[in-house]
Amino acid sequence: MNENKIRLTQFSHGAGCGCKIAPDILSKVLDGDIKSIEDKRLIVGNASRDDAAVYDMEDGSAIISTTDFFMPIVDDPFTFGKIAAANAISDIYAMGGTPLIAIAILGWPIDKLPAEIASVVMDGGRAACKEAGIALAGGHSIDSPEPIFGLAVTGKVTLDGLKRNDTATEGCRLYLTKPLGVGVLTTAQKRGILKDKHAMIAPDYMMQLNSIGKELSGIQGVKAMTDVTGFGFLGHLTEMCEGSNLSALIEYDKIPKIDCIEEYIEQGSMPGATHTNWNNVSENTHLADENWRYVLCDPQTSGGLLVAVEETALDEVEEVFKGKGIDAVSIGVLTKKDKQIIEVL
Repeated sequence: MNENKIRLTQFSHGAGCGCKIAPDILSKVLDGDIKSIEDKRLIVGNASRDDAAVYDMEDGSAIISTTDFFMPIVDDPFTFGKIAAANAISDIYAMGGTPLIAIAILGWPIDKLPAEIASVVMDGGRAACKEAGIALAGGHSIDSPEPIFGLAVTGKVTLDGLKRNDTATEGCRLYLTKPLGVGVLTTAQKRGILKDKHAMIAPDYMMQLNSIGKELSGIQGVKAMTDVTGFGFLGHLTEMCEGSNLSALIEYDKIPKIDCIEEYIEQGSMPGATHTNWNNVSENTHLADENWRYVLCDPQTSGGLLVAVEETALDEVEEVFKGKGIDAVSIGVLTKKDKQIIEVL
């Protein structure tokens, strides 16, 4: 088999975080008869559907634990490995934490793909870990029908710097640190219609670490934070609103979007998960233009951080954004709970 001709995306039925189980089905999966052990030191568990579990060390700090893995979203094995690792590490940053160590999760169809390609995937994972300043210290592998890669990551955070997805307050302004649209472009790639000049736009965004979350940890006016991944922007905003008992008013034109995605949307290049995501939020969401759902429900892989900031901290947060080269533009505001959870104008 010629390794240069292999397209990893052709060996998987899904791609990236678009492989996620839909929220309504996930609720059934988690609703088992046997409950977990109750532990008062477990600050964040399943209840809020947050990005990671958080365990109080009773010394003013906490341990963050998370795992994330998926099937190829790009064809290049090194890039796939780096994206998958960056995506997993993002859960630590989304809690305001600092990553400490990672172990790998690898599933590989050894009868279909050479082990040498899996080694390159691992190299991509190591590169992302190195950029985050942590070791890829081990892991576990299995022979699987489709290629799978990801990490289990451990991090740390001070209790007063912990950021959750369900602690936003009324009046908080909302920010998004990466543009939407990677699901549209990766679907176009899989369909073979992505133009060469657009080939690296989505991978470049997906490989970027969300390390800004670590810097936002020290700002008390950052009231809530989460990363936008497989459930799309509206799905993760819904989780923030429901958890915080609030609604949201969003300005569509202010939301960062990858410039070229409209031409691919016009060609029908939307992931299947886009429609699933919309079905899960449509009942409580009003869009001034129904076509916006193709962007707002686009499943993101290694997407940006959705950040809720109270008025007193806006200047400080925007300075941090500018220092990272991120547009410091508020995309909306959290409001008193209404019948409609999200309104996009």
